[in-house]
Amino acid sequence: MREVIVLGPRGLVLRALIPETRRERMQGLRGRLILAQNAALFLERARSIHTFGMRLPISAVQLDRGFCVRSIRRVPPNRLLLPRPTIRHILECAKGIDLRPRDRLRIVEDG
Repeated sequence: MREVIVLGPRGLVLRALIPETRRERMQGLRGRLILAQNAALFLERARSIHTFGMRLPISAVQLDRGFCVRSIRRVPPNRLLLPRPTIRHILECAKGIDLRPRDRLRIVEDG
């Protein structure tokens, strides 16, 4: 997995992993017992997600093609988040993240 920094408004800084293989994408956050407040999983070209097999609730931040937040959904374990037409990417992070609709995120390569 590749690591990037996600910068948001109000001083938000997240360290996000981007899965590079199909296997990594399928594994996602499954099996984790905790998720740090500054950690995330960034799914490029994803319109929906599921939390089957996960042990913790997450916040799913739905982004458009310009990385603008369209909605933030709290997704408990064993649920499905259905696709929406304008969504192009999803950021999975700890519940309670300080993001709001219309916030614009910036993705910066870590290195």
